[in-house]
Amino acid sequence: MNGTIRVGNLFGIPFYIHPSWFLILFLVTLSYSGGLAAQFPQLSGGLALPLGLLTAVLLFSSVVAHELGHSFVAIRQGIDVKSITLFIFGGLASLERESKTPAEAFWVAVAGPLVSLVLFAILTAIGFVATPTGPLAAIIGLLASINLALALFNLIPGLPLDGGNILKALVWKVTGNPYKGVVFASRVGQIFGWIAVASGLLPVLLFGSFANIWNLLIGFFLVRNAGNAAQFAKVQEQLTGLTAADAVTLDSSTVSASLTLREFADERILNGQNWHRFLVTDESGQLVGAISVQDLRTVSTALWSETQVREVMRPVQQVVTVQSDKPLLEVMQLLEQQKLSALAVICDNGVLVGLLEKASIISLLQRRVQANPA
Repeated sequence: MNGTIRVGNLFGIPFYIHPSWFLILFLVTLSYSGGLAAQFPQLSGGLALPLGLLTAVLLFSSVVAHELGHSFVAIRQGIDVKSITLFIFGGLASLERESKTPAEAFWVAVAGPLVSLVLFAILTAIGFVATPTGPLAAIIGLLASINLALALFNLIPGLPLDGGNILKALVWKVTGNPYKGVVFASRVGQIFGWIAVASGLLPVLLFGSFANIWNLLIGFFLVRNAGNAAQFAKVQEQLTGLTAADAVTLDSSTVSASLTLREFADERILNGQNWHRFLVTDESGQLVGAISVQDLRTVSTALWSETQVREVMRPVQQVVTVQSDKPLLEVMQLLEQQKLSALAVICDNGVLVGLLEKASIISLLQRRVQANPA
């Protein structure tokens, strides 16, 4: 998430906090401290606030434990967990990739609610066995109920909630298509989202009451994220089965390493080509480097006729490459992760296939959508 603050690692997983989290921490602290002060008038004015802050921190610790449940199961499946982030609506574990089977996806999804239910059981047992009294009993009881609510809320069968991921896994199992599972669970998530929006908006319109305003915010969050998940799943489905070679730009910007800079300038630049960066190949077609228009400025024009491209080019080690048979979905992830606009596609023997640009992937996607509008 943009604007997040890294605060350390949790079991080797980068841990971030979004600035919006501090707002909800403040509000929850005020709410809980006020509740404790009202329930236990004997508390001094200065003690209720720290207890409210402690309760809020323990609440969000429960959210982190919930996300760690997802993360540990994903790690056992060989999936890298890129980060865990706390934000205004709770927590989010960002995984490197999806599970390979519906059964694995099910266990990743259900792990979080199971952790919350275990915490609920432990806290409830402590309340019965240790029989704490006063504010401590109230805090333990509150944390137990919150973990139960966290589990049950996340089991609502609609994306982006855990229940939606469970539903996605079940539909995937039945249909054999993970993207149909995402689309179906997203639609259900949007339905629940609009219900939440209505439950928050109607009291405002009919009675001027903002008592359910939180439902309105959560509803919009569900609708937006469920819709995004459905759109992304459709994109993924369209690109499934395609490789990097399928999206190579026609007439890619390539140049021979043996050309002189004068020939390069005359044939590629002054000839009207709009490329600013060119891939360089040797006599056998293997990728050996890259050269840009800016690189020409490092050599005096008087020397262009006797200087070859290979003498000015940047080495192949500085060129981001992918194998031609690499799945296009993985190439898209690479482009996003490294913030690239293009990369070179090569065969196993190093022979250049061509340049792959983000624009060419978008063009390919548009053609496939037009050919398969359903």
